[in-house]
Amino acid sequence: MNVEPIRKRLRVPIEPTDAFRLFTVDMGSWWPYATHSRAEEEQTVAQVVFEEGAGGRIYEIMTDGTEGYWGTVTAWEPPYRVVFDWRPNDRVGQPYTEVDVTFMPGDDGGTVVELEHRGWERLGEQAEEARKEYAADTGWGLVFDQAFARAAGGSDAPARR
Repeated sequence: MNVEPIRKRLRVPIEPTDAFRLFTVDMGSWWPYATHSRAEEEQTVAQVVFEEGAGGRIYEIMTDGTEGYWGTVTAWEPPYRVVFDWRPNDRVGQPYTEVDVTFMPGDDGGTVVELEHRGWERLGEQAEEARKEYAADTGWGLVFDQAFARAAGGSDAPARR
């Protein structure tokens, strides 16, 4: 089974170094964890941590100290690229997918940010449904096209290829 990756592209009015930092180590400043979190009903997210460098973990910490694992950085190439395994759920035994984000200088002094979420076929029978959730306006549409774009000073509208 081959499942098409999700591809997103934005232009933001900040330099690649700033866009890279915002997307990675400053992720907690823009991530919509009110709607996209592993927190249980009685928990609240205190912070999102994106550890720098290959092998760094991506996780959230709840106000009660509980951690919710999201993924692991597999490629760290500041300020141009970051790749990470992605599994922001607690489904035991579910394989990860992979997110690859690039940050390229734009002609206007800003940055073209491209996100590719791939590896859906690893999820077997759940692949199509999982991809559909992430491709929706409430998936990467909300997280990348809206929340990240706004935090980076851009509009909510994604750039078109």
